[in-house]
Amino acid sequence: MNAPRVVVFGSSGYAATYLRRARAMHEAGEIVFAGICDVREVPPDAAAMLPVGGVITVDADDVFDRARPHIAVVATPPHTHLAVALAAVEAGCHVLVEKPPVLSLTEFDRLASASRKTSVQVGFQSFGSMALPALRAALDVGVLGKLTGVGAAGAWVRRDRYYGRNPWAGRRRLGDEFVVDGALTNPFAHAVASAILVTGQAEMVPSRIEVELHHARTIEADDTASARLTFPNGVEVVAAATLCAEGQREPYVVVHTTRGKARWWYRSDRLEVNGERIPVGTPIDLLRNLANHVRHGMPLVAPLSQTRAFTAFVQAVRDDTGPSRIPAEWVRAVDDGPERRYVVHGVDNLVEEAAEGMALFSELGVAWAS
Repeated sequence: MNAPRVVVFGSSGYAATYLRRARAMHEAGEIVFAGICDVREVPPDAAAMLPVGGVITVDADDVFDRARPHIAVVATPPHTHLAVALAAVEAGCHVLVEKPPVLSLTEFDRLASASRKTSVQVGFQSFGSMALPALRAALDVGVLGKLTGVGAAGAWVRRDRYYGRNPWAGRRRLGDEFVVDGALTNPFAHAVASAILVTGQAEMVPSRIEVELHHARTIEADDTASARLTFPNGVEVVAAATLCAEGQREPYVVVHTTRGKARWWYRSDRLEVNGERIPVGTPIDLLRNLANHVRHGMPLVAPLSQTRAFTAFVQAVRDDTGPSRIPAEWVRAVDDGPERRYVVHGVDNLVEEAAEGMALFSELGVAWAS
């Protein structure tokens, strides 16, 4: 096959990253960037990413007919992922769908079944890290001993603008549709999914999922949460995160074993095993990997199959009764110019204590989490 033809669904928000990536790969001759499809008007700077002759349309059938793509990148809102991805695979396309891929196991099974003749890659960029095979190798050869659990921690600052960026931000539902835009299901989805991947249980449905959802900001979804996933083999994943931190901290995954700990800061791709820095190679780009999969049969690094456990977790958050309000005495409002942010007292350290101690917020003796 010649360079595969690629279309991108979506043109704003994170979709802009895919537009820039597609244009760069087009210029390098790795793909043909053939079109953009968006139900909203495509911004001029996004349209400028498309090479001369590319298609811009609001209609999926139109982009399939005119652009004749081999690959469809789905970077639309989470609650639209299933419909767009299904349309793409039914048109014969391989798909790269942003995270979370879908919002329930029923949707997961529908997409998996529909894509038997094509391939679906999920936009967990961290799955392309060379730290993952390094961690697996350390576990396989016994350097770290036996895996006992994996923690994940994230503490970020988010201001008013973050929740005003689109209609579904901070929502559990939008009209009759689930959105599930919580701290662990969207901004820190990489932390949860990567922690699951390390366990080797990513294709399994956990035997038990516990979620503790809270919010300091007046929103529908959670902005501070902890969760525990227990797998049939007894291995646990504990994740904790907040968007109400005092200061920005790089999220990380901590691997607990019988012979120590490994920590992986997945955004900077820094890996330490028992405090020693381990060099890792250049990460694999997901769109390039999918293009090489289509052309040369290269294995996918983030296939849909490796997000089944994560999807079960998203479903558990979706089906939870919803977040509890963190009492005002624990929350401080900070005005950063015209925008406001909220800080939960001590939460920066709390999320790390949860990941390091494999404990939910309620198990750490925090008054507002009891």
